[in-house]
Amino acid sequence: MSTNIPEEKSSRNEKGKNILIIILILLVIISGIKLYFDSVDKSQKTEEILILSEDNNNLNLRIDSMAYQLDLRINEIQQLGGDVDSLIMLKEQLIQERTTDRNRSAAEIAQLNKKIDGFSNVLTKKDQEIAQLKQVNEQLFTENQDLKTSKAEIEDSIVQLNLKQEELKEKVNIAQKLHAENIVISAVSSRGREREGSFRNRQLEKLKISFDITENKVAEPGTKDIYVQVVAPNNLVIFDIAKGSGTFTIDGREEFYTAKQDILYDNSLKKLIYLYEKGTDYPEGVYQIKIYSEGFNIGNKSFEIK
Repeated sequence: MSTNIPEEKSSRNEKGKNILIIILILLVIISGIKLYFDSVDKSQKTEEILILSEDNNNLNLRIDSMAYQLDLRINEIQQLGGDVDSLIMLKEQLIQERTTDRNRSAAEIAQLNKKIDGFSNVLTKKDQEIAQLKQVNEQLFTENQDLKTSKAEIEDSIVQLNLKQEELKEKVNIAQKLHAENIVISAVSSRGREREGSFRNRQLEKLKISFDITENKVAEPGTKDIYVQVVAPNNLVIFDIAKGSGTFTIDGREEFYTAKQDILYDNSLKKLIYLYEKGTDYPEGVYQIKIYSEGFNIGNKSFEIK
């Protein structure tokens, strides 16, 4: 009996040691697995940061390339005597993006890429304008080469041109411009609820602008272009070429419009509604709504984003 007792104690000690070793091994394995998954997670996050950084760099390259292309068109159109105001505005926006926002989110990168795609359409239209200007200049050059008139004939032509301009100015002064009244600006939420006055971005899925073109028996009936500008607190017009925005001429200069409608005006009252959906939040501040038709500012109203 006394001989077996130490053997049993020794056996229990050995089993205890084995259990302890197994527990330690399991702890080492669990620790190793945790370290492995932590390493994988860290690698994935690093890869996402690298991809975002690469996308951001590629976007900056696109911005630089587009700014360079705009410069080329600006210089060429200036040499041909065309209007470059809209191109200069686009270039200034690109320069601002390039210098002030280098760390962009994936959503911001996608939005800017879409915006640059819209700028490409502008370049295509300007290339067509350049081709037309070149054709006009070539025609003028040919006509000037062939033109052989006396000084008296040239002066007479200038006098006739001035008379026609005076007649045109007189007609414009006599004609009555259209008027936009009862202007209402509303924020339309994602659920279709409308709110007037001041509102917040979360209440603004679409911007609704409604107004009346008043009755005018003096105005010439026919098709009328009605342009609406939404002017941000920084005095820049909000526009998106992909959503129908474009340019028009007012007081001899080219400006962007936010939205446009063509109406058939028969001298009676017309009710118009514009809905504009902007892809990003509006900065806080006071905005101006400006309405134009046939070279005249026919109505204005402001609203506030809080």
